Amino acid sequence: MPILSNLEDLLAELRERGGARPGLLALDVSKRALGIAGADQSWRLATPLTTIRRQRRAQDLERLQAIMRERAAGVLVLGWPLNMDGSEGPRCQAVRAFAEHLDGALGLPILLWDERLSTFAAEEAAERAGLRGKRRTEMLDALAAAAVLQDLLNALAQRRSPSSDPFI
Repeated sequence: MPILSNLEDLLAELRERGGARPGLLALDVSKRALGIAGADQSWRLATPLTTIRRQRRAQDLERLQAIMRERAAGVLVLGWPLNMDGSEGPRCQAVRAFAEHLDGALGLPILLWDERLSTFAAEEAAERAGLRGKRRTEMLDALAAAAVLQDLLNALAQRRSPSSDPFI
């Protein structure tokens, strides 16, 4: 399955597959952690779930698959760390390599979604929630994943109409 880079391609893939709206998870991928967020069944609200401290790829994949089963996830959204000018830097290469690994292991739609300013949004959310110390550190990556996912959900909401298809 190709790794997707725009919303229209994802929606086309989901329509082609048919069936019910799948669970939706977002990942904030860094060298040390995977922040994970999930969408509600109506695809309107993103919630930070957990942060996986990265170990070996096989262990990371096992832990991710357990969360995917629990959430009936059929789509992954990976934060795409573009530079502020929209260009791709070295972090994009690392995320693409991780996406290719997931694609080979999972074979489900993976969407790369612009994550610019997600860390800033996560910091603000942590501040509003009063998170401090270790708890703040533990949740920051999951909050960043939630910011990425909420941005995608907002883009979907802008496309909704009374007669829209089930994947919007």
